[in-house]
Amino acid sequence: MGVVRQMRRRDFIKAIAVSTTWPITARAQQASGVKRLGVLMGPEENDPEGKAQLSGFTQALAALGWIEGRNLRMDVRWGGGDATRARIFAKELVALQPDVILSEGTPVTAAFQRETRTIPIVFVVVTDPVGDGFVAGLPHPGGNITGFITSESAITAKMLDYLREIAPGVKRVAMLFNPDTAPGKGTYYFRDFEAAARSTNVEPIAARAGSDAEIETIVTSLGKDLGCGLIVMPDFFMYIHVDGIISLAARSNLPAIYPWRPVVVSRGALLSYGPDLKDIVRRGAPYVDQIFRGAA
Repeated sequence: MGVVRQMRRRDFIKAIAVSTTWPITARAQQASGVKRLGVLMGPEENDPEGKAQLSGFTQALAALGWIEGRNLRMDVRWGGGDATRARIFAKELVALQPDVILSEGTPVTAAFQRETRTIPIVFVVVTDPVGDGFVAGLPHPGGNITGFITSESAITAKMLDYLREIAPGVKRVAMLFNPDTAPGKGTYYFRDFEAAARSTNVEPIAARAGSDAEIETIVTSLGKDLGCGLIVMPDFFMYIHVDGIISLAARSNLPAIYPWRPVVVSRGALLSYGPDLKDIVRRGAPYVDQIFRGAA
């Protein structure tokens, strides 16, 4: 049976003030009439967790008075953890000229930033918006982008603590990530993990993988060393490929920890520690509502 370690809300959610200065066209819009919302989700379209995240968000919007088919039109796309696909869909959604965009994930938000500096963007499931250049600062983001920080970089140090609790003999721990999709190309989370590992005499390993074949090579190699463990970085690419990682880790008897609760609950992963992404996505609804109603 797997173990879930749920983060306390104050440990991972930080809101950026929505009182940023939106472009004049956005501020001039009125709350009346049908509003158009562009949504680009990070997971695959058939992913149950991704569907649950979107459902929670639309329910929250409905509770605020925005009903699809009545006064709201939603254009939804799914990035599938692929930076190239995110860029294609971002361009497509911006061309539709929505009133607001909901952007899930770092690669998705980066894609939208390249496409528009005028349409208001509300991001969710982004960890380092300042470091990635999405906002100027947390209290006053500026520009056309605002949203929520998902988790602080120290989450990976805590993941290492929990991994060592269940596998106290580990001497080398690899952090698995895709530099093309991970925050800061992987540096945002890795630096705290590296510092925590060295302070406990554990060798930290940066395990970079951008394909199923690379993931298999890394996990299989780690599994041959009884003193190894694995931390999967919060990264949409890794989430899309997590079933393969879980299977490889189990086959290799490799202790591994993941940042997503559902992979323990329904996919057979050993251990997780991380935020409730459904709750974070849902919290984007009040921001969208405020912008629809002319927040400036």
